[in-house]
Amino acid sequence: MGARRAVVAAVAVIGLLLVGTAAWANQAQPLRYVNLGDSYSSGAGIQPAAPGSAPACSQSQLNWAHDIATDTGAQLTDVSCSGAKTKDFRTSQSAGVAPQLDALKPDTQLVTLTIGGNDGDVFTTAFGQCAQLGLQSLGRGNPCEQKFGTTFVDQVRKTTYPNIVKALQDVRKKAPKARVAISGYLQILSPTGCFPVMPVASGDVAYLNDLQATLNDAVERAAARTGATYLDVTGISTGHDACQLPGTRWVEPVIPVNAAPVHPNAIGEREMANNAIATLGLSKV
Repeated sequence: MGARRAVVAAVAVIGLLLVGTAAWANQAQPLRYVNLGDSYSSGAGIQPAAPGSAPACSQSQLNWAHDIATDTGAQLTDVSCSGAKTKDFRTSQSAGVAPQLDALKPDTQLVTLTIGGNDGDVFTTAFGQCAQLGLQSLGRGNPCEQKFGTTFVDQVRKTTYPNIVKALQDVRKKAPKARVAISGYLQILSPTGCFPVMPVASGDVAYLNDLQATLNDAVERAAARTGATYLDVTGISTGHDACQLPGTRWVEPVIPVNAAPVHPNAIGEREMANNAIATLGLSKV
């Protein structure tokens, strides 16, 4: 008789958990939603700018968080900011820009973010320096790999990864009831490159693609360690890199010159939103 009661109780608990999950996805009140992070999260360079956002943050009204909020009816607070590093979650990034963690509340229900690419200036240094060296070599050889070797991947593994872990732990402390989802970074280069549209020497394409894979792996491992949901975008963005034609690419190239090269365009942000909605099982309005 005792065993039967235990089974009945267990079934009841499972039922309550299922009901709670369904209620989170289909609640009557708007989802209390906060978006954090760097330029991939802010939609840097995409017009129009988000009303009321700090100009220094280059936050777009068409970034993935605004897309998610529009589709789901969520009540969005967006504090993502171009150039953000993990330290900017805890300290002011620039004058008039509050620490991003200040936006989180005990009753926040959903948090999305991209972060890590700017730590140690890995993103800007790697692509910036590799582009300069690629132009100097007229696209031949692997001048960037020869100059920097394992510097960038070592930075990601030894410093960026624990920084992301700490950032996610801090998010959890500020918003203990929230579901936290961190996205990887969209594929930037094709396997073969496309010099000079992306001015990376042919031998450095695999080098930079390996760096990006290392960064996304660090994000995924940090999510697993902290109980966050990892939003994998590598597979879906393959074939939509900066080497592709307009309308197909989700990331903008260096040439022709645009506001935010090697960053998502509006299509890329839309696809990041679609991936988040599907992965998290969010209900659309």
